[in-house]
Amino acid sequence: MYRSHYSKDIAKGDYGKSVSVAGWVEDIRNLGSIAFVILRDKKGTLQLTVLKKKTPEIFEKLISLPRESIISVKGLCKENDKVRNGYEILPESFEVLSLAETPLPLGVVDKVESDFDTRLDNRVIDLRKQETQAIFKIRNIVISAVHEYLRSQDFVEVHTPKIIASSSEGGTDVFRLKYFEREAFLAQSPQLYKQMLMGTGLDRVYEIAWYFRAEEHNTRRHLNESTAVDLEMAFIKDEEDVMHVLENLVCNMWKKAGECKEELDVLGKKVVVPELPFKRVKYDDVIKKLNKKGCPITWGQDLGSEEEKLLGEILREEGHDFYFITRYPLEAKPFYTMPEGDKYSRGFDLECKGVEVASGSQRIHDEKLLKERLVECELDPKDFEAYLKAFRYGMPPHGGFGFGIERFLMNLLDIKNIRECILFPRDRTRLTP
Repeated sequence: MYRSHYSKDIAKGDYGKSVSVAGWVEDIRNLGSIAFVILRDKKGTLQLTVLKKKTPEIFEKLISLPRESIISVKGLCKENDKVRNGYEILPESFEVLSLAETPLPLGVVDKVESDFDTRLDNRVIDLRKQETQAIFKIRNIVISAVHEYLRSQDFVEVHTPKIIASSSEGGTDVFRLKYFEREAFLAQSPQLYKQMLMGTGLDRVYEIAWYFRAEEHNTRRHLNESTAVDLEMAFIKDEEDVMHVLENLVCNMWKKAGECKEELDVLGKKVVVPELPFKRVKYDDVIKKLNKKGCPITWGQDLGSEEEKLLGEILREEGHDFYFITRYPLEAKPFYTMPEGDKYSRGFDLECKGVEVASGSQRIHDEKLLKERLVECELDPKDFEAYLKAFRYGMPPHGGFGFGIERFLMNLLDIKNIRECILFPRDRTRLTP
């Protein structure tokens, strides 16, 4: 092994002993007779102190290394309370594992910030930054919180197909592909399959899902490939049962994120856990609130980004960052959404600070009504035959939601661009790296 210790794992018991460390050369300060090399690894940084008189050959080789080269070092771990971490390492030997090219396309610790496209074009180097890594370390924790909470509520994790024969949501925003002699699509969501699973007796399922949507949006909060917590549950009375699970899930994720003290400090963020239950606001009341503020939106329209932003400001003044919008017009919701009378649906959106983070509903579990709704939405039931078949042999009342992980992180950490929240973003113009 090239490494026996990470920087943060070295303790007082290691002082006075020989240790092995490895990582990226972040910075070199050559003072002539002594040089300080900052080495970065997964858990942080440490200082190598090199004395020219004592180890001249090591000194010359180390100070000549380009920044971001990777080395393995063996040396004496010496206590020093004036140094980061309270110790320094005096190299006795080292090996260059990989030399970095110069100049670097962007700096890792430089104070001059690179433009966003340069960062994304060189994402591997960008991901070495402490601030960028902090986002993904928090993301890891909140996804762990998803598994923890949902499994405690008897949900089973599943994995559904991503290559499908018909559009998940209806509409045209799909990526088409050639599947041997047939046409197929990349799944917009696991919607059809997770509903079908409600007919199996599994009752409660969830998935960390991938969404592929061919929308031509090119905004700070849209991606063409994104991730979500997608969930479905059976034997519900109405959508309120689903909303209850969703708000508890969000609260648990928010709480776990608040425990990431080190990462939050790096980002300069503070997390305040929201109170339950979240406010419920009917769509009709939303329209009234917006109209009262001078917004010209009319009944039946879906909320755009500007309307959502204004509503977020209104609800924040009332003391609510999180809120559900309920009783949406039926015409604004997908075909599988359960109607509530002729005009309304049992669909809902969860909003946070003026941004939609989740959408869900009670679903239709009657095949006849599903066919009627498909036709009303100008879709051909024949294209959904495999899906409809699952509803013929006993399908319980059910509902669920899709909850965007990147949107959640944006709101949790007040990040301005959703591309910061996914490792390698795919948008209208970006297909690499």
